[in-house]
Amino acid sequence: MTANPFDLTGKVAIVTGASSGIGLAMAEGLAAAGADIVGVSVNMPMVGSEVSQRVEALGRTFTPFDTDFADRAAITALGEELAALNADILINNAGTIRRAPAAEHSDEFWDEVINVNLSSQFVLSRAVGGNMVKRGHGKIIFTGSLLSFQGGVNVPGYTASKSAVVGLAKALANEWAVSGVNVNAIAPGYIATANTTALREDAARSNAILERIPAGRWGQASDLVGAAVFLSSSASDYVNGITLPVDGGWLAR
Repeated sequence: MTANPFDLTGKVAIVTGASSGIGLAMAEGLAAAGADIVGVSVNMPMVGSEVSQRVEALGRTFTPFDTDFADRAAITALGEELAALNADILINNAGTIRRAPAAEHSDEFWDEVINVNLSSQFVLSRAVGGNMVKRGHGKIIFTGSLLSFQGGVNVPGYTASKSAVVGLAKALANEWAVSGVNVNAIAPGYIATANTTALREDAARSNAILERIPAGRWGQASDLVGAAVFLSSSASDYVNGITLPVDGGWLAR
């Protein structure tokens, strides 16, 4: 074991959904641990983004990619570009959510959520992970959800996609662990991001959520950084196919 098994110096990490929220925090956290960052987001600015400024302020390089995760052709082309970078880490974090009762959940909502949250992540993992397998090392991390374990309400597409993501992590781990590629997932709890604004602004709903969280607070995007660094580093070399909840104790309640 190295002197610091969490050191990512010299590593290249691809982070999708890197322009805001959890992806931004993970990109900055991995850069602080020593990694150079390839950031991928829809409408990612080619210069001057907040994530590029934070990464470069830590002395690491930042390479931006702008893509539409709902566009299969665009994602396939992106996968080929990213595979050629010989990255050491892939964090599949990009995601979206559409809220509507199941009886009113449109095909458009379903297709968008499944394409962004699941299909695009498989396509990128196939390309980047396939290259990792050939090289004999790599780390792939999916961002799951509490709804990888629970059903939720009014989010059937999101729940289906996040349940499938943890299954995909297990399936890839079963195939690729022997080749030195670790595939795992992180399941964030209730985190204060744009996706949870409506919940946090609903006082009754927010209070009900807080009453169940043993930690007694909404999570911050920065709370996911430790788990991301761990699963990206040599400290997790014998960790395969797990989903690590970072939820303030929600699932233990």
